[in-house]
Amino acid sequence: MPKKLSIFINLYSAVAWILHNKLRGRQSRFQFVKVTSGFFITGTDTGIGKTFISCLLLHALSAKGKSVVGMKPIAAGQDNGKWSDVELLRTAGNTQVSYKLMNPYALDLPIAPHIAAERQEIKIDLAVIDHAFHALAKVADFVIVEGVGGFLVPVNENQDTSDMAQLFGLPVILVVGMRLGCLNHALLTVQAIKEAGLPLAGWVANCIDPEIQALEENIAALQHRIDSPLLGTIPFDNIPDMLVLSRLINFPNNI
Repeated sequence: MPKKLSIFINLYSAVAWILHNKLRGRQSRFQFVKVTSGFFITGTDTGIGKTFISCLLLHALSAKGKSVVGMKPIAAGQDNGKWSDVELLRTAGNTQVSYKLMNPYALDLPIAPHIAAERQEIKIDLAVIDHAFHALAKVADFVIVEGVGGFLVPVNENQDTSDMAQLFGLPVILVVGMRLGCLNHALLTVQAIKEAGLPLAGWVANCIDPEIQALEENIAALQHRIDSPLLGTIPFDNIPDMLVLSRLINFPNNI
C-alpha cells in the first residue's frame, strides 16, 4: 500500500473514532434532559379570569397524573403583602417550588406592569423570567404560565407580553371573558398571537357576566372564526368549585 494512502486511511480512522465518541458522549448527556411541556395563558383583557382558568388547567392536568406548576412571571397588585394570583396558582399546582421562581416580579400597584415597575424603580428583565421558567421546567411535566393583562400589554420600555410568550415558545391558550365586546377583543387577540408566530392550542369561554345576552350565539360566532378548538365553557359561579369545574376542560387525548 502506498505510504500516502496508508497515512490518509489512518487519519480518516482517527477522525471517525473521535467523532463517534463525541456523538456517544453527546447522546449520553442528552438522554438525561427532561422534556417539559406547558401552555402560555393569555386573555382578551385584564380581569377576565386568566388566573381562575389557569388554576382549572392545573387541576385538570393533575387529574391526568401529571406533575404541574403554575407561574406568574409578573404580578401587579398586592394585598397585605400577598399577591392573590400567585397564591391561587401555588395552591392549584402539585409541585413545590420557591415563590421567587413562580413570580420573579411582584409589583405593589394594580396598574400596568411597566408603570408599576417604574414607580418601584424596578427594571423588568425577560432574561430573569426565562431563567425562572427553565428552572420550573426541570421539576414539572407541565408549566402553566399566566401572562399579565392582555397579550400586548407593555412589560418594560421596549417589550410587551407577546415578547414574553415568544421567549417560552409555548402553545397559547386564550381565555375569552364572555361579555359584551368580547368578539372583537377575542379575534384581535387571536390575530396578534398568529402574528407573534405562536401556536394557539385552543381557547376557553369564561362566562364572567351572568347577564350576558346571546351567550350561545357569541360562542358559536367565535367557534366559526377561530380555527383552534374550544377547550371548555366555564359557567358563571359566585362560589366556584375549581376541582369540579376543572372537569369541563377538554384537553386533547395525547396530553
